[in-house]
Amino acid sequence: MKIINELFEKLNTRLTKAQKAGFIVTLIFGFIAHMPALVMDAPNHDGLASVYFDQNMITSGRWFLGTACGISSFYSLPWLIGVLSVIYLSITALFLIKLLNVENPPVAALIGGLLITFPSIASNFAYVFTMDGYMLGVLFAVLSVYFVDKFKFGFLIGALFLALSMGTYQAYLPIAILLSLYMVLLVFKSKISPKEKILSALNYVYMGVIGVAAYYVILNALLKIQGKVLDTYQGINSMDGLEKTGLLSSLKVIYKDFFVFSIKGNVLFNNTISLIALLLIAILFLAALILDAKKNGLFKSVWFYVCLSLTAILLPVFTNAILLVSKDVTYHLLMRYQWVFLETILLAYTFNVFKDNDVFLKPMVSKVTSVALLLSTFLLFFNNIVTDNIGYSNLQKKYEKTYAYCLRLADRIEQTEGYYPGIPIYMIGVVGDDNFPVTDITSNVTDHMIGIYGDWLLYTPENYGYFYKYYMGITFNFLKPSEANYYDTPEYVAMPSFPEPGSTKVVDGVLYVKTENMH
Repeated sequence: MKIINELFEKLNTRLTKAQKAGFIVTLIFGFIAHMPALVMDAPNHDGLASVYFDQNMITSGRWFLGTACGISSFYSLPWLIGVLSVIYLSITALFLIKLLNVENPPVAALIGGLLITFPSIASNFAYVFTMDGYMLGVLFAVLSVYFVDKFKFGFLIGALFLALSMGTYQAYLPIAILLSLYMVLLVFKSKISPKEKILSALNYVYMGVIGVAAYYVILNALLKIQGKVLDTYQGINSMDGLEKTGLLSSLKVIYKDFFVFSIKGNVLFNNTISLIALLLIAILFLAALILDAKKNGLFKSVWFYVCLSLTAILLPVFTNAILLVSKDVTYHLLMRYQWVFLETILLAYTFNVFKDNDVFLKPMVSKVTSVALLLSTFLLFFNNIVTDNIGYSNLQKKYEKTYAYCLRLADRIEQTEGYYPGIPIYMIGVVGDDNFPVTDITSNVTDHMIGIYGDWLLYTPENYGYFYKYYMGITFNFLKPSEANYYDTPEYVAMPSFPEPGSTKVVDGVLYVKTENMH
């Protein structure tokens, strides 16, 4: 007990008020904002097959995911996984605040608030069976940059954390890239010799090169040990080069996606208030950039314009680095968590500049701009909470509607003439859009929140079997499509779809179920 007390005392003395504020706010609002997801067990379509999943995703390049998720066991346990995820993100907020040199507690609190409420986190909760591993991957990505900044040979430890992060989820590579870019820009802004600037900046390059190389070496070694090859899903098997996609073609997709998502993605802002708040933050950032350049005499430096131009040009590439792997990847919200790091970087930089520019700004102007920045960020933070909970509300309704639908369908199947327990069942379709009303009224908010939007949990015929087995305690003997040849027969085409009479019938010992008119 004495050792524990001493540990907490050391932490209390070593952590600043800002770092404590960021950690505590992230922890508290992790529970406040995401409590619905922690206490309900409403799976999405992937979760139906992952009630127990060993997380061996080596063929998807995620060789560390099983270890990261194994801490909470391989069962889908929303409360335990959710608590671990919130803790991981709280620790992430602490290290990010230290990395960005944030000393103001309200700013640190808002950084933590943004990290824990960004809508990507809500989508992650829809995939709760793998969420704690992913959030540990986020922490590793931040630590990879933190160690480079804080220690002389930290790029070696940072490279290890980058490899672990990519081994958990490759989509978090842009987090390390964006944070490294920001730290390099700070290095070039600092008043040290050109040689020292270059040597310091190269440490981030070393970390990235060694980390990515280590990731690939470990991946290929484990693939050979397990006798497996990379999957074709999401273009994972094309990770070894751009020649299959074409650099120019990939860059075109990258820039288009960056601006389309930023402006029309319905995630960074989804109403007038959040749009105004985001625009005000952008304006204040530009003002801070001008003040900073004026204070440090950067307008007279050629390097200032070179760095500014390169940053503007490369920012979409660094943010969308995953698209360099495959331009045809389905780039969903789980892969876009790096956008919140753009927001936190803007917040930290802008506030620090206003705080340190008393020479150029009158005290009252400095206070007003700082308050405007904090208020705008708070509005984004609160809007994220509202968005997340709208998504959770729809996810709960999806589960309830799916349960009611499957109960009706199960009753119809069991009442079909000729049915007996264990009869082979061949089912085509998911849920007929023509037979049921669209009741999801959240699409204007949730349409980009993968795993949360829509009316039903059922996206493939296989989903039925999992839902019946794990959530209803019903076992049906569903056949695979390759095990029956009935789909294109005139008799089947003429069958009505559920819930109409005649949508289930036994033919030659097989019970056929038609849930939607695929023709």
